[in-house]
Formats: sequence, C-alpha cells, structure tokens
Amino acid sequence: MPLLFHSTNGQSPAVNLREALLAGQAPDRGLYFPKQFPRFTFNELAAFSRLPYHEIAFRVLSKFTDGIVSPPELAKFCADAYNFPVPLEVVNFRTFLMRLDQGPTASFKDFAAQMMARLFGKFLREDNRQVTILTATSGDTGSAVAHAFHKIPGVRVIVLFPIAEVSESQRKLMTTLRDNIRTVAVDGKFDDCQAMVKRAFADADLKHIPLSSANSINIGRLLPQSVYYFYAASRVAQAGEPVVFSIPSGNFGDMMGAIVAREMGLPVRKIIAAVNDNDAFPKFLASGDYQKISPSRNSLSNAMNVGHASNLARLVSVYGGQMDETGKILQPPNLDAMRRDIFSSSISDERTVAGLRDFWNQFQLLLEPHGSVAWQGFQDWNAMEPLANSPAVIVETANPAKFPVEVQKVVGWEPDVPTNMLASLRLPEDFDRMDADYEKFKTYLIQKHA
Repeated sequence: MPLLFHSTNGQSPAVNLREALLAGQAPDRGLYFPKQFPRFTFNELAAFSRLPYHEIAFRVLSKFTDGIVSPPELAKFCADAYNFPVPLEVVNFRTFLMRLDQGPTASFKDFAAQMMARLFGKFLREDNRQVTILTATSGDTGSAVAHAFHKIPGVRVIVLFPIAEVSESQRKLMTTLRDNIRTVAVDGKFDDCQAMVKRAFADADLKHIPLSSANSINIGRLLPQSVYYFYAASRVAQAGEPVVFSIPSGNFGDMMGAIVAREMGLPVRKIIAAVNDNDAFPKFLASGDYQKISPSRNSLSNAMNVGHASNLARLVSVYGGQMDETGKILQPPNLDAMRRDIFSSSISDERTVAGLRDFWNQFQLLLEPHGSVAWQGFQDWNAMEPLANSPAVIVETANPAKFPVEVQKVVGWEPDVPTNMLASLRLPEDFDRMDADYEKFKTYLIQKHA
C-alpha cells in the first residue's frame, strides 16, 4: 500500500503521493502531511556516507514513492535533477556552511522544483491531463518553479510576486521566460500573493480550471528538501551522531524538510529556525500565543518576508496540535517538546548586515542576507546552549550574486554572477501587473483559461 497523506485540517480523505502532489492543497484548505513516517535504520543511514547526492535522494524519496513511481524511473529522475554540487564548507572546527545555491536558479528551491517537474510531467502524461500551477513567491520559488516547469507538456505556470520586494535578478530569472510561463507583479506583499493563490484553490467558480501548487504548501516541495539534511549529516557527522541545523525560515518549508528528515530517523540535536523581523514564530514558541504579522515586514532577507508561515500548520501537527489555514490554533501543540527540539530568534536588518561583515572578516566566506540570518540565529542559540563537540550546519539558501548591492556595501565588491543568471539578466522581461485584489486575479485566471 502506498503511504497516505492526511490534511492538517482533518476534513478531507487521505490520499497517496500522486494525488497529493497534483492537488497541491487539500479540499478543506489544509496541507497534506503523513501521520506516520517511514524510518531508516542505523545501518541504512550509515551507508549514506559512501553515496553521492543523487543516490541518497533516491533512497529517501523511494520511501514515499513506493507503488507510485518505479525504482528505475525514480533513480533516473534523481540522477537528472541533481547533477550539480552541494558544497559543505568548513567554517571552524565542526561548524559547516551548506551552500544550496548551485542549481539552475542558484537557490535551494531548485532541489524541490526539479524533482516536482519530473513527477508532474510523468503523472500528467499517464493521465493525459493538463494542470495550471499557481505559485506565490517572495523571491526564489517563482524562478525555480518557472525554470523547472518551462516547456513541460501539460503544465501552465502562473507566478505571483510582490513587485517591490524581489531583487532584479530574482525577478528576471522568471520574467524573461515565455511559452507556458506567465508572471504577475502584484502591488502588495508576499502574503497578499499567497492569500490570492490559496483562495483560488478553494473557489467553486474556478473548479473548471485544474489547479495545483508548487509552493511549499505542496508536499512535493518538502520531501525533496529533506534530502540535503541527510546528505549534510552523512558528510559532517559520525553515524548516529546528532547534528545542529540552522535554517533561514520564512514560509518554513525549508525548516520542515529538516523535520521530515528527523521524523525519518536522522539524529538531530537542534533545529534553529532563524527569522527576520517577521517574528511571529519565536514569539509563539516563547509564549504559546500565536499572532501572525499583517502586513508582513519588509527585510533585507526578502524571501523570508512572510507574516504567517503556511507550514506552521504542519509543524503544529507534528507536535500533536492543529492550526487552520488562517493561523488559528484549534488544538495546542506540545510546546515543551517543541521548545526542546527547536530554537528560534528574530534577526534585524542591522544584525543581518553585521553577520555578512563578520562572517567575511572572520572566515573569508561570503554569505547573502538569508544565510546571514541563519548564522546570527546560530550565534543566538550557541550563546544559550553551547555547541560543545556537536557538528553544526549553517544553511545558505541563495547565491550571494542575487544580492549584489547588499553584499557590495559590506565587503566592497560584487560577487561573481553565475552563468545562468547572466543570461537571464540580458533578456527582455514580460510580465503582467495587478493590484492585490482577488476578484481581479480571479477574472485574470478565467480569461487565461477561456
């Protein structure tokens, strides 16, 4: 029997991975998530140290695709999708920087988007179906999804992004594509974009349009993002040794990848969910009172400008609670257990800039704003609970070249631009623009599918 995924709202039938992936969001507006996870044995995890990244990806993802995707086909998908390096650079002693910026759009979002595109393409071919993927982006998701799904038969992609809160390179990586890709600049915040996407999924007037999502509300985003935590642990820790992961967190999809890995048996000492000025989660962790930030606050780490992280519903469910899609807690989670496992702190723009400068001056390693938030969050935790001899991994989620102005101000020079980014920067842009008005977006969708 294939593994089943349940809605966090508890009002929709459980489905297999294929159905969860294609639907994106559950009919009751909840998020699909396993109630129980397949687990690795000690010997299986120990074997990862001898395997390349794509083989680890195959072994992790096959736990979820059994009965859905044949092993040879999944192995080919993994080899094709993960043909780029995943550097782990030594910071000091047993602290490492994991760079997830070597993929097609120089962002950690490539790890999930590349696999999702292959799975979507397979399922749609087999069913002779078409689907429109709606995606809201605060920076990197849109470009990763657009590139991964570009020219995939049966797929149309519509990306919404806040016009004033993405960098030029982030924008051009998606607005210079054509064919089956369409981008919409919204005069609003990321939360406005995300709310419009979520509302479209639940709108009965749009039922004639087959919609899906490639945001981290889709379980297809989280599962591939669990793989690099297994990979990092296999390179920096002894078998069975717990690792500290410090993760820049906005919509909390990247952090939930670490939770998935832990639930599958990866030894984790602490997960540090470092946020920017959008500090709803660290306040919730401290007080037990959840109050979303509305409107979200604009920070240098723009991909994390999220006032209410969708994936908190999944996190709350892991700890025995229930949160609906609006952020209302219907059943409190076990906060004592959550605090034992997770640390979170809010990093201001001033500290983000200081982190960029200090990291370069101390270690001659270049960060960008999101990685700097992770580094400063790690410093906050380490001041309270010393690392001692545990291995730690700081997660860098985007290439510093995506933030040339911020980096140049701090270190005095602009980072080299990856080849794929250079090509996009030179191409003409083409995108639509609209207010943060759901009814206008609804009309837009209907017109695009007329």
